[in-house]
Amino acid sequence: MRHLLTLLDWTSEELTNNLALAAELKRGVRAREFPTLLSNRQYGLIFHKNSLRTRVSFEVGIRQLGGESMVLTEQDFKLGERESIADVARVLSRYVDGILIRTFRHQAVEELARYAQVPVVNMLTDFSHPCQILADALTIMEHRGQLEHTKVAYLGDGNNVTNSWINLAARIPLDLRIGTSPQTEPDPQLMEQARQAGLSRIEVFHRAEEAVEGADVLYTDVWASMGEKDKTDERRALLRDFQINANLLRYAASDALVMHCLPAERGVEITDEVLDGPQSVILDQAENRLHAQKAVLVQLDRWHNS
Repeated sequence: MRHLLTLLDWTSEELTNNLALAAELKRGVRAREFPTLLSNRQYGLIFHKNSLRTRVSFEVGIRQLGGESMVLTEQDFKLGERESIADVARVLSRYVDGILIRTFRHQAVEELARYAQVPVVNMLTDFSHPCQILADALTIMEHRGQLEHTKVAYLGDGNNVTNSWINLAARIPLDLRIGTSPQTEPDPQLMEQARQAGLSRIEVFHRAEEAVEGADVLYTDVWASMGEKDKTDERRALLRDFQINANLLRYAASDALVMHCLPAERGVEITDEVLDGPQSVILDQAENRLHAQKAVLVQLDRWHNS
């Protein structure tokens, strides 16, 4: 059974082909053409975290492709409490053609996939956010013509988005430069695994200016993710020198793209001037969640029914 829990679940070729499919599906939307590739498919969307982009993009995307979806929250059932994760996976597999989940613990998603008889998609966990990075990759390809060997400077906390960039670097050749404090570095085991893949250059910098020197992309995320708001003051103290602002942007390539996966804390990890500026492609990223995720669902459906 094929799933998408992290980007490492798919090969380099599969990811590349899926990005091409996403671009094709996006062209169809622009032409108001909606192939019913998920006709008569039903999806269960489990949300344990609040959502704007994730919920809307998945629901709209499934509908555009001819499928239907239902949203389940902890008010409907408590995963692993009222009944086991294994039983939830087995039961939902009898009702739906795919299980999509946005939650906290990555291990819960892994267990759900272990017992499911239909594809499982990680819409977000505290460890990984693969759908976001696929949308980001599509955005870079659109603006720069290619993804391979792009110099990406990620600034901020070593969180689930950072981890997913590292996973992408294990599949696609990148020059990935992570600017963060010594106390907020990403998972060292994950970094070593990506380096051993031998495709990408991956470095950590403790000075923001060094991280972004000549970068093609400047990327950031909130410094304290959902469920970690008690660490807000601590993270702001540790990461204040890694804010993306006009001064820092001068160290990057003159045509560098500015990216943020949203929601943003304006004036904290990024200034309004840069977020709303001419080099920002942040709204393109948000739109591309729709197209990248449609491609993921189509590919998983093809594998499952082949």
